[in-house]
Amino acid sequence: MPISEHVTALRPEAVRNAVAEVRARIIDARSRGGHGQDVTLVAVTKTHGPEAVDAVWDAGITDVGENRVQEADGKMAQVTVPVRWHLIGHLQRNKARHALRFALFHGLDSERLAVALHDEATRVGTTLDVLLQVNVSGEASKSGVAVPDVAITAERLLALPSLRVCGVMTMAPFDADEALLRAVFSGARAAREVVRAAGHPAEWLSMGMSGDYEIAVEEGATHVRLGTVLFGSRT
Repeated sequence: MPISEHVTALRPEAVRNAVAEVRARIIDARSRGGHGQDVTLVAVTKTHGPEAVDAVWDAGITDVGENRVQEADGKMAQVTVPVRWHLIGHLQRNKARHALRFALFHGLDSERLAVALHDEATRVGTTLDVLLQVNVSGEASKSGVAVPDVAITAERLLALPSLRVCGVMTMAPFDADEALLRAVFSGARAAREVVRAAGHPAEWLSMGMSGDYEIAVEEGATHVRLGTVLFGSRT
């Protein structure tokens, strides 16, 4: 039975069991893929309360992802465990300052947003860790830098020293078959190499969600963003 079918309520024991099963599957997928990468499990707690953060912390997860800054701000104020917060959703330029509260911003999808983030980080004297979001699938409904534009974008980001480009993030099409998933994820891996060749650290690959994370890990994912598979469907 898939994990998402037997975690029907936010019970700490169910979350611990789900986390254990996911970790085992990640280990197996990493072995099959042969990339040898460390994999960070980012628990996506959107639409769940602060008790979800406590539950995954108790299960050994130290990284938590949120899609919207407003929801994240309220949750951060209530959570006392020292998780690392990830912003994984789209961010408007006029809210760039909010990204500074996060350990990693996964959704750098344009040069204009990059400039806004850089200016805010420079203003407070810090460096912000970001991932370049690449639209590997080419879907019009998805944000991100087009694959042909990755090289020039990566070169231009070198002029923004208050941003540390740690790698690439991508999302596969919903209900994609295995062949398409592998094409998207391997395309993101290639994009990361382009970013790295431009002179950025670019060690990380954020890709894979509840329905496709095992294939993502096989293809080299270093960060998987999981919600439903840990907490069950939210109705």
